[in-house]
This record gives sequence, structure tokens and C-alpha cells, in this order.
Amino acid sequence: MKKYFTLFVFCLFVSAVMNAQDEEHSIRTFKDSRVINTHSVEVLQKRKLDIRIGHRFGDLAGANGGWANFYGLENASDVMIGGEYGLTDNATIGLYRSKGSGDLRALVSPFLKYRLIKQTKNGSPITMTALGLGTISTMQKNEASTGVSRFPKFSHRMAYAVQLMIARKFADRFSLQIIPSYTHRNLVQFEDNNDVISLGLASRVQLTKVMAFVADFTLPVNGLQSPFTENPEGFEYYPALGIGMEWDTGGHVFQLNLTNAEGIMETDYIPNTTTNWLEGEFRIGFTISRLFNL
Repeated sequence: MKKYFTLFVFCLFVSAVMNAQDEEHSIRTFKDSRVINTHSVEVLQKRKLDIRIGHRFGDLAGANGGWANFYGLENASDVMIGGEYGLTDNATIGLYRSKGSGDLRALVSPFLKYRLIKQTKNGSPITMTALGLGTISTMQKNEASTGVSRFPKFSHRMAYAVQLMIARKFADRFSLQIIPSYTHRNLVQFEDNNDVISLGLASRVQLTKVMAFVADFTLPVNGLQSPFTENPEGFEYYPALGIGMEWDTGGHVFQLNLTNAEGIMETDYIPNTTTNWLEGEFRIGFTISRLFNL
């Protein structure tokens, strides 16, 4: 264990040295700390506070959408509010409260995000950032439930996600990111799996000075969530796909998107996306971000 800790400290030291070099030539790969569903490699500058509100409506079309619920605008799949703070120029902490859309609801999600390597014009060709996120459900315990809400132990309320984001800005108007992820839930439904490994892609295309097209895709590669697995009856999962438009208004970033993911947090949407784009089961969502100097 000691040798792994030593290796971890050494990696942090190397990343700090690399980030210190050619700082004036560093490259901003994405405009925001999130793409649509997934985080981006971007972190906040030191002493910056980012207050964020995210909302996902109901299905736009399909069996549960259409005019009957005003194309999903009368429903809320998930709602998120919280904030992030830049501890250093490479480390961001955050705390969010979200409604939740899976078996676990009423979620409190703290996270730590650390940039290991920064892309520069004369140095590293990529930016690499690590994310660790935890989720605690505060929903009411239901002793009569046969699902996860019975919570035999307090630890059964918890889930975790770890991600490594690797991105490169290939040109002034185009950025691409890959995201290997590991998600663990302490308690799941019978026949479901506690651990989900996934691989994501994200991209941003600058269209005008203030407007950009963004997209991301998350593919679980194991367990019931994977399209490569033949699932028992009653289990239907799909990769999470999001597309959207992003506007930088100077003081904040506003995004309008479409996605089949109902949940917003990683521990929610990665293992719980059960709606299908091809059947019209996608929804309108938006995110508002406001930065403050402290």
C-alpha cells in the first residue's frame, strides 16, 4: 500500500511541474466544467465559485410524451442545484442536491475533481482530469419495500463514481474527450450488478464567438446496463446520448440540450438510463451556471 501511495504523490508532483510550465500558453479545451451528462476536463480557477442549476423534463415524444403532458414540459425527470469551488487552479470541490431518477432518490452528491495534466502549445498534447464522486440517498426508508428503499444498512444508501477524462483541443473550434468510468452501488435490485464500467465520448464545436454545439455519449460495457448483455425480462437499459447548444453570456454559461438520460449525476444516469432515443424517449434539459469571485 505504501508504494502505491508514494507513486500517487509522485504523479501529483509531476503533474504540478507540468502544469507550471508554459502556463501562459495553456489551452482551454471546453468552455464549461460539464458537457451535457458528463463532466469535462475543465476545473475552476482558484477562489472561483460556480453556482449551477440543472433540469430535465419528461419524455418529449413516445408513449409518455406528446401533447398529453405538453411534450414533457409538465414533468420533471430530475432537478439539480448546487455549487463548485476552486481550491487551487487544478482542484475543484463541489456539492449538489438532486431529485434523482433511479432506484435511489433525494441525492446529496459531493465530489472532488483534480486536473493532472494541462494541454499547452509547447508541452503536453492533452489535458487529463480525474473525478471522484459520492452519492448519499436521503429518501425515506420503506421497511415493506422489496426494492432498494428498504435500506437494511445505512451504507446501502451510498453509490460512488470514479472517472478519468482525457481531452484534446484539436483546433480553435473543435475539442474531443474520452471518459473511462467506474460506478459502484452498495445495494441494487436482484439480478442487477453493483459495479458498472463505462466508456464515454464528448465533443464541442465552436459555431460563433458565443455559441457552440456540444454532445456526449456514455456506453456501459458490462452487466445489465451493457447493450452487449442479454438481459432478463423487465430489464431494459440504453447508452446515454446527449446533444445541445451552449451560450457564453460572459457572466454565466447557458445550455439547452436533448438527452435520453433521465438522471443528472453520474451515479444515477450511468446505471439507470432506461429510455430509448429511437422510441422518442428523450427530453429537453437546460443548465444555468453563474461564476462568482471570492
